Amino acid sequence: MFTPKFTITNNILVNVGKIEAAREVIENSPLVPAWEERFREDAVVRAAHYGTHIEGNDLTLTEAKEVLEGKDIVARDRDVQEVLNYRQVVDLINKEGKSKEQIDKETLFEIHRLTIQKLVPEDQVGRYRRVKVVVRGVETGLVTFTPPDPSQITEQIDDLLGWLNSQNAQNVSPILKGGIALYEIVRIHPFTDGNGRVARALATLILFKDGYDVKRFFSLEEYYDTDVGKYYKALQSASDQLVADEAERDLTEWLAYFTEGLAIEINRIKEKVKKLSIDLRLKGKQGQIALNSRQIKLIEYMDQYGQISNKEWRELLPMVSDDTILRELKVLMQKKLVKKRGSTKGAVYLLR
Repeated sequence: MFTPKFTITNNILVNVGKIEAAREVIENSPLVPAWEERFREDAVVRAAHYGTHIEGNDLTLTEAKEVLEGKDIVARDRDVQEVLNYRQVVDLINKEGKSKEQIDKETLFEIHRLTIQKLVPEDQVGRYRRVKVVVRGVETGLVTFTPPDPSQITEQIDDLLGWLNSQNAQNVSPILKGGIALYEIVRIHPFTDGNGRVARALATLILFKDGYDVKRFFSLEEYYDTDVGKYYKALQSASDQLVADEAERDLTEWLAYFTEGLAIEINRIKEKVKKLSIDLRLKGKQGQIALNSRQIKLIEYMDQYGQISNKEWRELLPMVSDDTILRELKVLMQKKLVKKRGSTKGAVYLLR
């Protein structure tokens, strides 16, 4: 039976503590439903962009967003298809994350199928590789390690999934389980293409299944893409160990990196949620407040810049008449979110 080897260091404990604290704030912050949907869509865009950019996709974040919105852009067909595929992977994670079913081999195959459909020959989709491969460094091009022989893949994946679904794994933090699964998929390299994306998707699915979906506001990928070299170096930290038995490889350094990245991402979301919650006291007084898209834009502008004047709202909403904007501001004042200072054309509006 596969049993991962690692030590829970002070760094890992601190990182897990930060994740837990930020998760608590996010789960209990009063957010307008429309904002919650925007946070989720933003997480999807960032996951699709950064998750493929790590692997060499040339699209910018804006271009990836446009692709997911169905817009036509000038780009390589493969880059566009990778982003579209990753959107389907995220949708699968959101669906399977609510299921009580165990993660099995078919789940892994489905993630892989969605990841690389239309990118590789059909006989490689959702199937283990049948050839030997090597992994080369992104910058040097030199061989960094050699994954297991194809004949070993089935046994090693079965061992990993067996452990993930075992009672022993239930005693391990979901955060650490996600990190362990990510490393093992990258190490085993079970497919001819898409292993990194599959590994990160599996880690996210594990978090979701164990109650760490954090309202589906976060994505693991951006932190890794910020410093790809550091990401691969952290993965390599275990592979560099000269041990005969794979089970003896120590994942402590990798898990410190993994938990640090998740802590940074969840805390980024926490700060954004706190800022956009406007006023935590509203939760006790008025509960959730429904706003339309124009009202949200006005609120966000005031939250960022302190106030808004007629000149500023014309630039913010150039296709909307002054009368319409004034009506929206009046509604926001009635909801006790905004107050008016001054009168006539010199008036400005700011958050209460």
